[in-house]
Amino acid sequence: MEQGSEENMESSWTLLSWLASGVMVFGGAVPYIPQYQDIQRTNNAEGFSTRVCLVLLVANILRIFFWIGKQFELPLLLQSVVMILTMLAMLHLCCSIQSSNRVSSKQHHITDLDLRYFWSWGSFEDYLIFCFAFTLLCAFITFLFLDWVLFVEALGSLAVMFEAMLGMPQLLQNYNNRSTRGMSVKMVLLWTAGDIFKTTYFVINESPTQFVVCGAVQILIDVAILLQVGYYGQDTRIKLG
Repeated sequence: MEQGSEENMESSWTLLSWLASGVMVFGGAVPYIPQYQDIQRTNNAEGFSTRVCLVLLVANILRIFFWIGKQFELPLLLQSVVMILTMLAMLHLCCSIQSSNRVSSKQHHITDLDLRYFWSWGSFEDYLIFCFAFTLLCAFITFLFLDWVLFVEALGSLAVMFEAMLGMPQLLQNYNNRSTRGMSVKMVLLWTAGDIFKTTYFVINESPTQFVVCGAVQILIDVAILLQVGYYGQDTRIKLG
């Protein structure tokens, strides 16, 4: 009887483990669904900072190469692939919207090599070129120093440092605009819920320390953005009143 009970508990735990892994793989992409829908509905991408996409693309490309040097949980590797595809989808939408709303015919491209317009390019292909070039650079450097433990650990720290700064571009854009209009509050709430879940997952699974620190910093930034929603929302109501 006891043996049957233990088998049932083990089976339930395995199911929960698979469920948690599934949430880890696809959960990170879910917050961008309401933002994607908002941009489509309003035909305006100004409230969303595309530099969020830059941060996540760099972080997840670095994380993939970190995995090559130090294998961690497979769901975290798959999550990186899903997030890269999600960020490319967000950039494609933003480029399409900006192109349709553009008044001036002047466009900036990555081939201009003008740092003033970095990540403010006119076509989706420019962003693909950047991702391809950055991936090639990472591949070359990683395989050159793959046997150096210190390099691998530094690569992991760099990856999670970028990921920890995920919400910072949005935080700064809200501050500069003195408004959170155009930003999906649902996205930020889902960020917060996801980061709490993710950090708990890291602790339970004894993931590398870099991941735990990353999760904690992300939660703090999420809370700061939610405070902005309350502050700037109140300011807007005062002005309207």
